[in-house]
Amino acid sequence: MTHHYGYVGALLAAFLFGLSSTLNKLALRDVHPIVVAGSIYVTAGIVLMLLRHTPLKNRILDMLNSGAKTQKFFSGRDALILAFVILFGSFLAPLSYMIGLERTTAVNASILLNTETLFTVLIAIIFLGERSSKRTGLGILLILTGAVVVSTEDPGQASLTENLLGNILVVFSGLCWAIDNNLSKFLSLKRDLLLVTSLKGLFGGSALLSLAFLLGVPLEIPAQSVPYLLTVGSLSIGFSLVLFLFALREIGAMRTGAIFSTSTLMGAFLAFLVLGESLTPLKVLFGLLMLIGVYVLSGEEAEA
Repeated sequence: MTHHYGYVGALLAAFLFGLSSTLNKLALRDVHPIVVAGSIYVTAGIVLMLLRHTPLKNRILDMLNSGAKTQKFFSGRDALILAFVILFGSFLAPLSYMIGLERTTAVNASILLNTETLFTVLIAIIFLGERSSKRTGLGILLILTGAVVVSTEDPGQASLTENLLGNILVVFSGLCWAIDNNLSKFLSLKRDLLLVTSLKGLFGGSALLSLAFLLGVPLEIPAQSVPYLLTVGSLSIGFSLVLFLFALREIGAMRTGAIFSTSTLMGAFLAFLVLGESLTPLKVLFGLLMLIGVYVLSGEEAEA
């Protein structure tokens, strides 16, 4: 399988994850943030674990692993990496983000969450030794610039010196997800990506729901919120993470993390259709800038 499929996988993962921003907003009207985070991760784990016990399992894994050198069995080292992935990506990141979001403005959170891409790129270069050319840097810069504008209603309203604790927690969530992204690269070498992702969802989501219970947070979910949580859990978390792992294997953490930022473009478009939020010509322009950035990144493989 060529590396170009990795770019397709990253874009599809971003597309599916982009659905979550609007659907989560709808669910958050009636459900506590920690319960939302826990529910969608548990849903992802259950859906993927059930899928593993259907005839579709081998067909899906054969498509994802076509031509790739994968590892069938888990070692003790893999289990340790998975534990850290769950800790950072499925527990600390969503928890700190939800708490931070309550203590800062939506504008600040939208801008600061893009630090996930920066952290992912830096960790991939410094610790994983991934190669960064001028073309790679340009592509990432175009994507990140577009993401900041597309994800923010009015960047001029940002005040990063106020609501300091909330801002720090949002940045910390970006760092945690970046650590998760880079550690997950090692797990992407496993053949059974469905198992990896389902375990991540089940353990991370269960930990969040357990924390909500210990804090006395109401766990009730109104019937009207269930479809939103099921959709986000199965598509935006479950299948999106499977495709994300596939992309990590094919094109690395740096490029996958950058392309995944295009989820903000899908989120903005869906928010415009469903919630009536603004989709200004400026956002459309910078959305196109993000797609140009993806093209610049993928074109590097053709020249390699």
